[in-house]
Amino acid sequence: MNQTIRTLLFQCSGLLLLAGAVLYVTKLSVAPYLFAFGAAGIAICYLTAPFKHLDTRRRRLQMFNLIAGLLMLVASVYMFKGRNEWILCLTIAAILQLYAVFVPKR
Repeated sequence: MNQTIRTLLFQCSGLLLLAGAVLYVTKLSVAPYLFAFGAAGIAICYLTAPFKHLDTRRRRLQMFNLIAGLLMLVASVYMFKGRNEWILCLTIAAILQLYAVFVPKR
């Protein structure tokens, strides 16, 4: 997948994910769908990112992002079921992504 397409997909998916999480509070029926499409887009971006040329440390950080993307998909399943565990899954995914972004890269 082209890098510009991946970046655009990631940004749009992030907006959909955020809109779904915020609209879930208002009990709109479209909120889980927005969240699920956003989570799927982010997971696709992480799954298609090339990491064969990365060193061991960056490959490990990429695996954290993959786990975070899968946790967002699990959170969307919980959101469809009406359970509140989706908040926990999303929080863990956010912590993993923050760690992957802010860890110093040597």
